[in-house]
Amino acid sequence: QVQLVESGGGLVQAGGSLRLSCAASGRTFSTYRMGWFRQAPGKEREYVAIISESGSSTFYVDSVKGRFTISRDNAKNTVYLQMNSLKPEDTAVYYCAATQILGTRRASDYNSWGQGTQVIVSS
Repeated sequence: QVQLVESGGGLVQAGGSLRLSCAASGRTFSTYRMGWFRQAPGKEREYVAIISESGSSTFYVDSVKGRFTISRDNAKNTVYLQMNSLKPEDTAVYYCAATQILGTRRASDYNSWGQGTQVIVSS
């Protein structure tokens, strides 16, 4: 069980960058697969990026490949999402989440969630 707090969101112009951070409380962070999800107004929450427990494997939704990078620092109990070349369609509330279910990218399998951080990309 972990508690998660996101930060780093904000307002940015198209083509700009943001770095989101998710700080975790707990002693077992390194046992969790971590994910970033986002939810735009009127749309369902969608998977954005996943990183394995060790950080050796990453996965991305096609729409962000080549632009976003997920990483983690288990010594700092923190996961990051570097977001480059932002587009207006990236506008959403971004959530980090944790699960101990291996290999999943389904939102329903993630049972620890942060409160979200808002990202607005202006055109």
